[in-house]
Amino acid sequence: MSGCYRFIGIDYSGAEAPTSRLKGLQVYAAAPDGLPTQVPTPAIAAARAAGVTGSLPRYWTRKEIADWLIELLKGGETFIAGIDHGFSFPDSYFQRYGLTDWPQFLDDFQHHWPTDGDCVYVDFVRDGSLARDGKAPPPGTRMGDSREFCLCERWTSSAKSVFQFDMQGSVAKSTHEGIPWLKRIREVVGDRVHFWPFDGWLPSAGQSVIAEVYPSIFRKRYPKERRTADEQDAYAVARWLAEMSGRGELGRYWSPPLSEAERGIADREGWILGVV
Repeated sequence: MSGCYRFIGIDYSGAEAPTSRLKGLQVYAAAPDGLPTQVPTPAIAAARAAGVTGSLPRYWTRKEIADWLIELLKGGETFIAGIDHGFSFPDSYFQRYGLTDWPQFLDDFQHHWPTDGDCVYVDFVRDGSLARDGKAPPPGTRMGDSREFCLCERWTSSAKSVFQFDMQGSVAKSTHEGIPWLKRIREVVGDRVHFWPFDGWLPSAGQSVIAEVYPSIFRKRYPKERRTADEQDAYAVARWLAEMSGRGELGRYWSPPLSEAERGIADREGWILGVV
């Protein structure tokens, strides 16, 4: 894929609420022939366009990131975006709760973990406070074990379980906070975006793509310069996507060397773009 694409790296955070401004939420984007630059928050972008100066919100919210991607898609812009959180759960979870495919998983998950609510922390679901308010089923209704891993996570050297909460480097909170926003984007824009690999392993030419990424794979390839760790992760994802596209090499990452049985599992669990 090349040409009019924009390449977007998003370092995610599951802290606080979807409307909270978090320094861990970072967005970088690169044109096909350029290096990634930091994408300003919508408020800063609007102020710059209007020639307004002053104190403006520096950090993104999860809601803003989802809305920004939706607006890009509605506006016809074509991009490949890598987001740093899990998009699905291990196949054992699907079997345990009678789920057959990813769209069904999204619906079921959002019902039990409505973490896209404006004032909802993931811990409000975990501790039962949301259930006591009648806004979610009781805690424990949909749970996993930290010893459960997706196939792709077992292929990497350091990926952590999406069920491993409360530890340094955990992806559990960002995953449990991020998944409902994938469902929201999908519902609003439909087939304008290809969620890889759930919508197929080979995206159609000219279609925008959103995929799960693991910045640890890329971050040390590029000098950190003055960027924070979160900024570096978003930068590295955007730069890797742009470079692989420019070299004509993204194709081999769309199709990792899986057996037929493994691919059937990954159709539900998803895959991390860049793992082959």
